[in-house]
Amino acid sequence: MGTRIPDEKIEEIRKASDIVDVIGDYIQLKKQGRNMTGLCPFHGEKTPSFSVSPDKQLYHCFGCGAGGNVFSFIMESEGISFIESVQRLGERAGISLPELADGNQSDSKEKKREKYWMGAHELTVKLYQHVLLNTEEGKEAREYLENRGFDQNMIERFQLGFAPDSWDFLTSFLMRRNYDMDEMMEAGLLARREFDKKPFDRFRNRVMFPVWNRDGKAIGFTGRILGEGNPKYMNSPESSLFNKSRILYGFHLARPSIRKKNEAVLFEGNADVISSWRAGIDNGIAAMGTALTDRQVKMIKRNADKVLLCYDADDAGQNAAYKNAELLEKAGMTVRVAKMEEGLDPDDFIRQKGAERFRNEVIDSSLTYMGFKFRFFRKGINLQDEGNRIEYVEKVLQEISKLPRAVERDHYIRQLADEFNLSLDALKQELIQNFKARKQKEKRTSGPVVQERKPFAAQAGKRLLPAHANAERHLLAHMLRDAEAAVRVEDKLGAAFNIDEYQAIAAHLFSYYGEGNEPSVSRFMEKLEDEKLRKIVSELAMMTISTDLSEQELNDYAKRVLNYPKRLEIEKKKQEQRAAEDARDYTEAARISMEIIKMEQLLKDSMT
Repeated sequence: MGTRIPDEKIEEIRKASDIVDVIGDYIQLKKQGRNMTGLCPFHGEKTPSFSVSPDKQLYHCFGCGAGGNVFSFIMESEGISFIESVQRLGERAGISLPELADGNQSDSKEKKREKYWMGAHELTVKLYQHVLLNTEEGKEAREYLENRGFDQNMIERFQLGFAPDSWDFLTSFLMRRNYDMDEMMEAGLLARREFDKKPFDRFRNRVMFPVWNRDGKAIGFTGRILGEGNPKYMNSPESSLFNKSRILYGFHLARPSIRKKNEAVLFEGNADVISSWRAGIDNGIAAMGTALTDRQVKMIKRNADKVLLCYDADDAGQNAAYKNAELLEKAGMTVRVAKMEEGLDPDDFIRQKGAERFRNEVIDSSLTYMGFKFRFFRKGINLQDEGNRIEYVEKVLQEISKLPRAVERDHYIRQLADEFNLSLDALKQELIQNFKARKQKEKRTSGPVVQERKPFAAQAGKRLLPAHANAERHLLAHMLRDAEAAVRVEDKLGAAFNIDEYQAIAAHLFSYYGEGNEPSVSRFMEKLEDEKLRKIVSELAMMTISTDLSEQELNDYAKRVLNYPKRLEIEKKKQEQRAAEDARDYTEAARISMEIIKMEQLLKDSMT
């Protein structure tokens, strides 16, 4: 049986976890009226449809239907269980959970293993930093870092260390602390000898750069050889803990500044991030490899709208900048690319020319993505050659035609005309042809859009609803906020809701209040096992309704709900009448017509 956390403790954690603050760690939120809005983290969109209510402590996306409370947000964002979401938010709020202290039964073996590995990594970080700062063995590494401009503040902030030139320094250290050697080899801290399968230190004679997950927990290392040797840089091996596709170096340190500035500066290497921090660039991060993954793009997009790529000026760096800029732009971000001097990387530039020139000449003088393409496409091309020049112009025109805004297209086409002394009218004509051709191609290749059919209740925000559906939604919205309203609706309607999902929610609410619970949409949602119902409840809770359910309002809504089956019955009779007329049974058709008249009169009387 799984560990059970008392309801009182769950309630304490919920009250301590403001939903705006929690969701604000994942996406940018902007105030709009009484609520906060942003781009939904659960589906791709460019226009915000994700709403968070500080008053109700709920979120709802009017685009994809996702909704819930602070626990369901963490569950859906991280792909974890309810117990795990409570534990994570408890840790965030500083609330202890003794129920989970003695081996959390909800933790999978993999989770426990990762915690064990992270504990060993945290200990290793401290050990390597101690060696760097306080031992004779670390003297040469200290001098190396000092020569590169790394001061004490930088070393401490980024937890730099030194792995001595020893085969068993870390191995012996971990062994004395009773760490399982097989696990340490699996974790990547140690390696296995071929001839006797025994462990030895993976990193030797290297300046050590810890790598963290987005929560700031050490999960691996990058080691830079001290002196000559290969490989110059070595990363921890891939594992369930250390997965380069999920890592952005320095992300947990830079995230507050990224969010504040609404911009991330993306570098190639760890040293660039550290050096740029010294130069006042505190929103710098780096991918563990030149190519960004979709996951890394999403991590950045959740925290900023803009990205500045600051890569080396060599071919590899510029090619990576072009590819990554394209990925980021497709994700809906505004991209700029720094102008790096040939032969220098950001770390070199800062050391040789200083922080101020780096900010002024590299960061502040960055190019728009289109401006970068002008430079990128001419690399290695002899523009004095007529054929190369025409080819270059055609390629740039193709890129300009992709720009969504007419003012941007006009700006760059004028720039192209001025640079090559070309006819602006001729370029505009060519651009229009390219633009039309691309639109036609997109239309041909996109094909028909097939939309998944959703339950009636899930379509509520998409179109005008019939009167009975709108009435049921308003009644449920009142019931979610007021236990007395729920009692009055139950007395008036019972279980007579017409839409299946609404009927189910009403039944759950009657039971919820019957158990003596106070109105709390967040708590009520936790008791719903059906995810579809939870989404509908989150939408209903975000509705704008009157403060109190008046008797007149209740009666009007109840009539619409109760009369809907009568309308269906009348429609059924009309079909029977048409069938009788088609069969030329006019006597039967006349009899049914009289029934319809009586039914419509009764319906009319019930509405008065």
